[in-house]
Amino acid sequence: MIIYSSHITPRLQYIVDFFSKELFDDPIEITTDKNKFIASEKPKINYSDAPYSEKEFYIKPVHLLFETGVQNQPIDCFELNFHKAFYQSEGDFPFDIFAASFYLLTRYEEYLPHEQDEYGRYAHTNALAYKEHFLHLPLVNIWLGEWKQALKNKFPTLLFKRSFFRFIPTYDLDVAYSYLHKGWARSLGGLIKSIGKGHFKTARQRLNVLLKKKKDPYDAYEWLDSLHLYCRLKPYYFFLVAKEQKGYDKNISPTEKGLQDLIHYHAAGYTIGIHPSWQSNTEKTLLREEIEWLEYMAGKKIELSRQHYIKMALPETYQALIQVGIRKDFSMGYGSINGFRASVASSFFWYDLSKEQTTSLEIFPFCFMDANSFYEQKYTAQQSLRELMDYYNAIKKVNGLMITIWHNHFLGTDPLFAGWREVYEVFLKEEVYWD
Repeated sequence: MIIYSSHITPRLQYIVDFFSKELFDDPIEITTDKNKFIASEKPKINYSDAPYSEKEFYIKPVHLLFETGVQNQPIDCFELNFHKAFYQSEGDFPFDIFAASFYLLTRYEEYLPHEQDEYGRYAHTNALAYKEHFLHLPLVNIWLGEWKQALKNKFPTLLFKRSFFRFIPTYDLDVAYSYLHKGWARSLGGLIKSIGKGHFKTARQRLNVLLKKKKDPYDAYEWLDSLHLYCRLKPYYFFLVAKEQKGYDKNISPTEKGLQDLIHYHAAGYTIGIHPSWQSNTEKTLLREEIEWLEYMAGKKIELSRQHYIKMALPETYQALIQVGIRKDFSMGYGSINGFRASVASSFFWYDLSKEQTTSLEIFPFCFMDANSFYEQKYTAQQSLRELMDYYNAIKKVNGLMITIWHNHFLGTDPLFAGWREVYEVFLKEEVYWD
């Protein structure tokens, strides 16, 4: 396939490369040579201000991919096949799918002035997807499916690559254990605090765990091993290894043998990544130190990450990750609501709008996190199962990539999270067909 455009910009090249990866085995060629384009026998797309012939697929572009910098975009959404679209245009497709997809994938709106939530993050209420009620949909994938059909109608012999549904279960270990491996000072302090508040049942449970009479309520690791083996899944684990335990960073100290053993065990059999601490957002040297700590304990290079509390800001967070050698990031989602932050259920390379360039950082978006359902959306376990199934069905329909986030404490035996472990097991074993 060949595309004609009057100019080849980094933005245009980026989105064409993404479309190529999603739909074709071979890359789409872009040319500014009008004569070459007209003479070509390949299926061809004209992305310019005027059509040339009936043999081409014509899309009249809006200006976004030919601009530099970030400015307010006049976006008017309209209904198309029971979902939303924008950047309405002329030609063989009702809108500029290149520009609209670029806007969503790059998180263009997050570079504009916006409100922050209580944690200093981009508030999801700012987002176009939230305001226009398509946060629950992998809209870019849906558009691609419709564009694919339109291309088939224009070029019946055009071949597309086969796509498959994929699922990656991921886990954040913010607090690896509820009581174990926290050192005598934290354990004694916790015991005294429980007794002082009259929480005698909690105090007794802590003592039983410390005396090895009961299993730690956050210890779901053997259970998860069995579940993954049964379902033939390959999970990813993200470890918080903050040097100081303060604020939102409450995991076990990386100097404790219990955490070191846990990391070493998971690194031997699974893919693991760094869960950068809250503190590393303001003290950038900590990020490199935490990665080095994790590499030492794991005995392997660490190239995956997901931000703790999904604390991130564009472009600074991703630029920092690239600088320390992270190749794949799993933070693209909200820490305040479930859904598709970038409106896509596919991995994609991050485009840095501040530098107008495609980067080496590959983004793996998630659509569901247990903490969002429980703390933010106030869902019961059964309501969350229905939510999970809605995302599964939406992604399965477009043969996309589904990534979920769970925490070990939701899947252990803590009474606060009763029923969540069972919901997850039902989802993996009985509700979903992965092959």
